[in-house]
Amino acid sequence: MVGNDLLLALVNLLTSVISGIAGMGGGVILVGLLPLFLPAAAIVPVHAAAQLASNASRTWFGRSQMDWRYMLPYVVGAVGGTAAFWLLVRVISLEWVPLLIAVYILLTQWVAPVNRWLKNRENFYLIGFIQVGIGMFVGSPGPLHMPLLTKKYDDTHTVVTVASAMMTFFHTLKLVAYLALGFVFMEYWQLIVLMSISAVIGSWLGVRLRHRMPMAWLKGVMPWILTVIALQVMVKFVLERV
Repeated sequence: MVGNDLLLALVNLLTSVISGIAGMGGGVILVGLLPLFLPAAAIVPVHAAAQLASNASRTWFGRSQMDWRYMLPYVVGAVGGTAAFWLLVRVISLEWVPLLIAVYILLTQWVAPVNRWLKNRENFYLIGFIQVGIGMFVGSPGPLHMPLLTKKYDDTHTVVTVASAMMTFFHTLKLVAYLALGFVFMEYWQLIVLMSISAVIGSWLGVRLRHRMPMAWLKGVMPWILTVIALQVMVKFVLERV
């Protein structure tokens, strides 16, 4: 419906602003909300289209701070993660995607060993593999690359721009994979166009607000926001099958 499309476009604008400022967070919030509006099979591909616009535009707006030296290892790992997805998708039904997203969000927010293991990958090959392999199922696996990028770069703008470039490749792979699986993107063309436009606007605003708006408070409220979203998704998933 047009109303839902406009609402999701607005949500995508706000989450793109968050990612533009902090370099993370927006994609996870968005993918947590999509199961409340879209059928299971459409969640990850629509999210990929919206996030591709968001990350590609953020990379372009920050292109003067871009550093390409770590892209190749990430790309190699990401391609490997895509291959792993192709093997697993044959045994995991996509109707379970909403539940997988909700469980993954809760695990990464509240189970310290899981979160610590994911964040302590000190290799861009491995990060690319894990991030894309998981992300093909849950949409956004979170900023697994950020801890290592912050160790490599002192400049926040470079961290955000390189992270956005990596995510641009990640979401491109997701689009290609779901297109190959037979997902018909044209059925959602209006929503994708609206969300792509709002993503570019949100990225533009976020990049410009990065100097002016401290986002330390977001780290405190993010787990609670994501937990509420995840629980809503789980309740909806269960009620639809009762």
